[in-house]
Amino acid sequence: MAEKTLQDLFVHELSDIYNAEKQLTKALPKLARAAEDPDLAKAFTSHLEETQGQVERIDQIVEVLGIRLKRIKCAAMEGLVEEGKDIIEELKKGPVLDAALIGAAQKVEHYEIASYGTLCTFADQLGHKEAVKLLKETLAEEKGADEKLNTLALRRANEKAAQKSAA
Repeated sequence: MAEKTLQDLFVHELSDIYNAEKQLTKALPKLARAAEDPDLAKAFTSHLEETQGQVERIDQIVEVLGIRLKRIKCAAMEGLVEEGKDIIEELKKGPVLDAALIGAAQKVEHYEIASYGTLCTFADQLGHKEAVKLLKETLAEEKGADEKLNTLALRRANEKAAQKSAA
């Protein structure tokens, strides 16, 4: 087994999240179409725009650091996207599906929050100041998206789903 450096690990993790974001840009429009609640659909659509900006930020980091990303598939995001697809196929459009979509999307956000938090720490340790700044910007967006989803769940999606179950 070859010895790896923290820089190697940083590039690997950056490559992984880059692929994850690319997978997410394909999945978010499907989530938006599946949502019945217009505010939820709008949240997915606006996060798609944010995600595209996050991909651009990673491109900036690659350019600033003069690194080359690896061609890898993020298995974690692949599983999370597949889980979302299964939910859409298994549930009828309505409040219960909306609640399930929020839960699936929050799993994605939590994965991204963990990934970007780790990348921030690695970049800081490696002295990549510009990368830290860009990664922290993305980390803040991911936390904001999670908060927005949580608010939608608590404000109405879960309550509507519960009422549907009681009926």
